[in-house]
Amino acid sequence: MTRTPIVLTCGDPAGIGPELAVKAWNILRNELVFFWIGDPRHLPTGSRFVEISKPSDAAAAMQTGLPILPHRFTALATPGVLDPRNAQDVINVIDQAVQLANTHQVAGICTAPIHKKNLQDGAAFQYPGHTEFLADLANVKDAVMMLVSPSLRVVPATIHIPLSEVSRQLTPALLTQTIQITAQGLKDHFKIQTPRIAVAGVNPHAGEGGKIGSEDLDLITPILERLNDQPAILTGPHSADTLFHAAARQHYDAAIAMYHDQALIPIKTLDFDQGVNLTLGLPFIRTSPDHGTALDIAGRGIANPGSCVAALRLAEELGQKR
Repeated sequence: MTRTPIVLTCGDPAGIGPELAVKAWNILRNELVFFWIGDPRHLPTGSRFVEISKPSDAAAAMQTGLPILPHRFTALATPGVLDPRNAQDVINVIDQAVQLANTHQVAGICTAPIHKKNLQDGAAFQYPGHTEFLADLANVKDAVMMLVSPSLRVVPATIHIPLSEVSRQLTPALLTQTIQITAQGLKDHFKIQTPRIAVAGVNPHAGEGGKIGSEDLDLITPILERLNDQPAILTGPHSADTLFHAAARQHYDAAIAMYHDQALIPIKTLDFDQGVNLTLGLPFIRTSPDHGTALDIAGRGIANPGSCVAALRLAEELGQKR
């Protein structure tokens, strides 16, 4: 194996990230090259791993054990028990992965789940989530979260904000930018030259002609009309409750939802164990499993590695193309 490796960050060590890394290595060791940045003490007892000193050593180590670029954390980790003392180390690992991507030592980044409140409590983390932090590290103002699975690609226009804030933050500039970045991402990453993008309404029944809210008529419709000359096929606003069934999904390459749960509920319902978070708009490839830290099952050995494996595979596929 001589391909440029993918880096997998450790995420919060109290969650399922460490055990998923080992499970993913067992599944993928003959398929692709990746290494883990984290503290070996946080891995499940008896895990096979090889410490490496630089990313290019990962290929030679893959057959022996999970390649690890070690990062010593402040404290040991107890599965299921958050420790704010480790918060800054979690942040530092993400920063290190971005530095490796920026210097072309890795083909892409796959991030294990973080626990945002623990980062806020332990390190005064100022970002709503992973996506916003990575965008800041990359000096990118606008990044878009695309959820990808074999059944669906969907993008939330607003992400980690309260539902009560959606209408206020859903501006013409934001929606226009989201549509344009999504279209470009479909072209760049999935080689779809004329993307078909379905845009959901923000209100029930897409506002029902203005009877159930005005945003669909006053905000979304004018933007779609104005962008109709773009090299993409835009439709909507669609009623979100009829946008995600099997027949509807045949008519678009990606859907744009107006808020977090409008996007994540359908993809997690359709493909909970195969969904991947792909960040569009960054100067490097970044994927992540589409689930959280799962503190309730951490350390029990029952975590399903499907989404982590899918995220590593997508990072590898897109990274090698790039």
